[in-house]
Parts: sequence; C-alpha cells; structure tokens
Amino acid sequence: MQITFRMGLLSAAGMVEYQLIMRKGGALMRRFSLHRFVSVIATAAGEFWQRADLLLLGLCTVAAIFSIVIVSSTTAYMGAQHFIIIQSVALLIGIVLYIVFTFLDIDIIAERREILLVFSLLVIATLRVWGGSGGTVNRSWLSFSWLPFSIQPAEICKITFIIILAKTMSIYRNKISSILTLAQMIVILALLVATILAVSGDTGVALPYVFIFVVMAYVGGVNIGWFALAAGGAIVAFPIIWSEFLRDDQKNRILMLFDPTMDPDGGGVRFDTVRSLISLRGGGMTGQGLYNGAQTQSGGIAAQHTDFVFSAIGEELGLLGCLAVLLLLLFIIIRCIYVGVKSGNYMNRLICIGIAGMLTFQVAVNVGMCIGVLPVIGLTLPFISYGGSSIVTMFAAMGIVSGIRMRPAPDSTARYIRPNLGMI
Repeated sequence: MQITFRMGLLSAAGMVEYQLIMRKGGALMRRFSLHRFVSVIATAAGEFWQRADLLLLGLCTVAAIFSIVIVSSTTAYMGAQHFIIIQSVALLIGIVLYIVFTFLDIDIIAERREILLVFSLLVIATLRVWGGSGGTVNRSWLSFSWLPFSIQPAEICKITFIIILAKTMSIYRNKISSILTLAQMIVILALLVATILAVSGDTGVALPYVFIFVVMAYVGGVNIGWFALAAGGAIVAFPIIWSEFLRDDQKNRILMLFDPTMDPDGGGVRFDTVRSLISLRGGGMTGQGLYNGAQTQSGGIAAQHTDFVFSAIGEELGLLGCLAVLLLLLFIIIRCIYVGVKSGNYMNRLICIGIAGMLTFQVAVNVGMCIGVLPVIGLTLPFISYGGSSIVTMFAAMGIVSGIRMRPAPDSTARYIRPNLGMI
C-alpha cells in the first residue's frame, strides 16, 4: 500500500511537471510563431521594397491624393467631409490591394480563366437583383451597408476581362489570326458586353471593353486584314445599331456634335457641355484658385466631382493644372506600357497593354466630352474622379502590373516584334 501511495505521488508529480513543460512549450511555440510571422512580414516587405514597382505606386498615390484635394473643392458647396472620407478610405484600400496583387502570381490566376469568366458574368448579373442607379439612368451599382462606397461590377470586371483575353490569346498565340481563335476571343467580348447592356443598359461602361479588345488583338499579332473586315462590318451594322439599340437621348448627344443648330440656347442636350466649356474658359491659364471657382463652388457644373471633374480642374487650376493632370496620367500609362514591353512573357505583355489601353480610353473619352468633342457617356477620369470603386479597381490593376515587373520572364530583355501572320 505504501508502494502504491509513492507511485501515486510520483504520477501526480509527473503530471504537474508535464503540464509545466507543456505550458512552457506552448509559450515557446507562440513566441516562435510570432517570430516566424514577423520574419515573413519583414521578408515580404523587403522584397516589395526592392522588386515592386515603387515608381508606379508613387505616381498612382500622387494622383489619388490630388483627387482627394480636388474632390474636397468640388463638393465643398454641399459638404465635403463625407466625400473626403470615402476617397481617403478607398486610397488606403487601394494601396493594400496594390501590395496584395503585386505578390499574386498572375499566371496562376489566369490558368483559371473559365472560372474568371463565370465569376465576371455572375457579378455583373447581380445588378439585375441588387443593382441601383447611383444617381444615373443606368442600373450599374451595388451598394452594401458595410462598405463606405458603391461598387460598379463592370469596372471590376474590366480587369478579369483583360486577364481572360490575354490567357486565351497566349494559348493560341501560334495561330492567333485563325478563325477559331478569333471566334473564342469575340465570344468572350460578346458575353461580357451583352450581359452589361442587358442588365444595366450602360453603354458607357461597355465601350472600354471593345477598345481594350482592339488594342490587345492588334498588339497580340492579329492580322490587320481582320481589323479592316471588322471596320467594314461596323459600318454596315451602324444603321441597325442606330435605329434599334440607341435611345433618343444617346442619339441626340451624338447629333449635337455635328449639328450646331440643335439646342442653340444650351438648355437641353447641350447643357452639360456648355457648363463644362464655360468653366474651362473661365479658368484661363492659371485658374481662379482652388476653392474659388465661380461655377465649381456654386455647383454649376454637372457631376463636377465625377464625370466633369476635369472641367472643375480647368476652372480652378487653369490650363496648367489640366496639363499637369494629363501628364501625370500619361506617365502612369507609359509606365504600364514600359513594364509590358520589358516583360518577355507574351501573356503578361498583353495584360500590361490591356490595362494601359483601358486607362488611355477613359482619359481620352472623359477629356473629350469635357471639351465638347465627344458625346457625354459617363466615363470618369481614372484616379482623379470621385469614386471608391474606381480608385480601388485602378490600384488593383496597377498592382498586377507591379507583380509582372517583380517576376520578369527569363527572356525579359528580348525585343518584342509584332508577328506578321496570315488571316488563317
């Protein structure tokens, strides 16, 4: 019995010692895990600092900070605090996404192009159930109580479209001008554009898809004969599109560019353009001063913090301010093209060119409609116009470009020569 009692004491002592060891071991494991986590973060931060495209991040951040300033001025007449907070939060989220997408391997994502396509179609289709107008005539926005800004699915899906198209072209690059390859590319474009038009009716956000397609197809090596054929087909189909698919207000926006007698008083279809031109002319060379624009501070410009923000910049900062903004955006576009050209990977090059094409189209159309040479179609000025969804999407796209620069292909110094392939 005494032996049994001693054995029990030993067992109890052993259990206590075991528990002490486990507690110490658990503490050591937690300390090791924390140390490991900090080490991984430090390594990732060092890699990002050394290999990521910090120049591109800097350019985008400067543009977004300027956006916050100009948005605070263009919304001052109706209380700017709400807009400043949303734009600032969007900038912070955008920088985080830039870092995340820099580390994501776009090749792995592109391998799931079928899933990306289905995802894009489903996201756009959600507008049918939960979509809102966002103050426009189109059903293009998703709003959630937990998110400080609305989401425009078609804006996000431009990135997935570029990735899907680039991967498809990469797979069939040796027969890029064949009918079957072109058919696959056109089907991808048609599915997304048709879904956007059917669900939201927003022609403005659908047009960039077409421009991106044309740019990527040309740079990817599609024979020029197909472009001539497509142009001829568009000319033949234009009367049908005009009569069957365009609304009267859309027709009038186009007709006013060629008919000076239409709405001569500027109170109808020309109203937005007239107010925009008054603001640009009133700014002169150096502008009336930030927070001092006569039209801007009275809310006289339509959508002056979104679609017509360029007009507000012209009034308050003048021609020099407009040129500075355009140069900043041009540097971002050139940087995207540079990274694409330096990449030795066909697909990655197309992705960079597609993103550059997306930016180019939006800048050209937005400025064109502000100066009255293009119809008003509701495209914002990238990085500058108010809109959390736009800012976040643009930073994510730039993060993809940064990731491509971080992981160059082995033959990244090879000069790209556009292939001269036959139509079949």
